[in-house]
Amino acid sequence: MNLEFARVDTARSERCGRPETIFCEGKLPDEVAEVARVLREAGQSVLATRADRAHFDAVAAKFPEAVWHGRARCITIGRAEPGMCRFPVGVICAGTADLSVADEAAVTLEAFGRSVARFTDVGVAGIHRLMDVLEPIRACGVLVVVAGMEGALPSVVAGLVNRPVIAVPTSVGYGANLGGIAALLGMLTSCGSRVTVVNIDNGFGAACAADAILRLVEEPQ
Repeated sequence: MNLEFARVDTARSERCGRPETIFCEGKLPDEVAEVARVLREAGQSVLATRADRAHFDAVAAKFPEAVWHGRARCITIGRAEPGMCRFPVGVICAGTADLSVADEAAVTLEAFGRSVARFTDVGVAGIHRLMDVLEPIRACGVLVVVAGMEGALPSVVAGLVNRPVIAVPTSVGYGANLGGIAALLGMLTSCGSRVTVVNIDNGFGAACAADAILRLVEEPQ
């Protein structure tokens, strides 16, 4: 559907399995609300990322059932039907400073109808904390591993599990972290054979990749 400022893709769920997501940065609050209206009128759930409170207020004025996920900077209205996969997605967060990115991944997955198991503050600075939750991590189908600083956690996790690891570098760290570039390069050069890397702070992209992997398991043989 064409709006004055956007062309809303209401057929994306038919092509790609998931409705269009609203990326809020650069959009006015009323524009986000209008895109949400079009998606809802098409019978679709709504996920808006990189939102601020003004975006949410505009959406909630039209849809009181909208939910604000403050730390994730996401807005949701409804959610997809749960998939048939028995595996949850593990979202593993190195430190609490990385939680905003991990929450974006978790909220996105839940909006997609996925079951999410969260493991927080299990970074390499206290590696014993990771070992304490290793068994429930191994029970997950795909792992989204979020870390800043030097970005070592995905490599460690990949050496301990037999699941796909989607690594998310964050912009958290001191000067030599270079706004997440150090973590990104560390993950790209990981010796973990199952590590795939998304862009800096891209919790949404990691969630989409995890969802796509699990949908392969759900497809009829």
